[in-house]
Amino acid sequence: MKRGYSESPSASLGPPQSRFKYNPEGDAEFLEDESTKIFARKVAEHYSARTNQTLEEREASVIIHLKKLNNWIKSVLVQLYARRGDAVLDLACGKGGDLIKWDKARIGYYVGIDIAEGSIEDCRTRYNGDADHHQRRKKFSFPARLICGDCYEARLDHVLADDAPFDICSCQFALHYSWSTEARARRALANISALLRPGGILIGTMPDANVIVKKLREAQGLMFGNSVYGIRFDEEYAEKKFSASSPFGIKYLFHLEDAVDCPEWIVPFHVFKSLAEEYDLELVFVKNSHEFVHEYLKKPEFVDLMRRLGALGDGNQDQSTLSPDEWEVAYLYLSFVLRKRGQPDRTQAPNRRDRGQMQIGKEDIMYISTD
Repeated sequence: MKRGYSESPSASLGPPQSRFKYNPEGDAEFLEDESTKIFARKVAEHYSARTNQTLEEREASVIIHLKKLNNWIKSVLVQLYARRGDAVLDLACGKGGDLIKWDKARIGYYVGIDIAEGSIEDCRTRYNGDADHHQRRKKFSFPARLICGDCYEARLDHVLADDAPFDICSCQFALHYSWSTEARARRALANISALLRPGGILIGTMPDANVIVKKLREAQGLMFGNSVYGIRFDEEYAEKKFSASSPFGIKYLFHLEDAVDCPEWIVPFHVFKSLAEEYDLELVFVKNSHEFVHEYLKKPEFVDLMRRLGALGDGNQDQSTLSPDEWEVAYLYLSFVLRKRGQPDRTQAPNRRDRGQMQIGKEDIMYISTD
């Protein structure tokens, strides 16, 4: 068994000393080749092409209970760490599916960034409450800005110099897309660290490398899955071994019914933790989704939240619940929380209400490019 891929998922939290040292000399370490940009564009095009679903279409999805479970996990993370008036940076915000969660947390300011132009436009529509199928009862209570760009390539501390520091950064089911190269992984963490205040929090979800590699090694070939998902590795991984000295760029193709169909990358968590520490981000916790559910369903307030979201039925007439295949997909993911080193100084928090808007026009979206 190679280091970093233990049999028990998410159990190994003690990383070896990181061998990837921060180089303060300029941006040379963040340069990318054209193939990396092509993969980034493929991911962007995939998510841009996905249309918003009506409530009826969403409820008919074969993975509707998995979607509800993931929403519950994200809602728990928000409730655990968001405070009234917080400034939130939502990296890879997608179509704005977490906007209501942030509204319920009574945050004070929101910036959403995504590489997919179609997703940002859908997020704008959702924020404005313009789409009938979103069925918004009222306007969101916080001002917002939306930015279209690659947050794993662009230097965001320049773009958001007047918006920072942020109290919380959220990156849900997306940070693994930065792991195609060391340059992108470093840029992602450098952006997060530069924009969080001391004591600020990063909450996130991403694939659990331990589980994926374990399943690969148990499979007959290079493919495995069930009725709702499939993962396929290329022939270069025929021996199912991964070098500890090359933890970036380990690509696989991931298909999830009604959700994902694009390349993704393995993120060895012990390497992620070590790399994050170089950018002053310290691990608070990491939990596989199965462990997360078992732990937080012991708390009454989160049991009630689960009932309202309906991932396990509503406890009354709705007896529907996750299928075994959906529950297996949940096992592929983990949740994590990092905290930026330093003591918070909320007395210096800027008033950003004039930076964002309560109604966002198409012309208000900022486009950033590194070309």
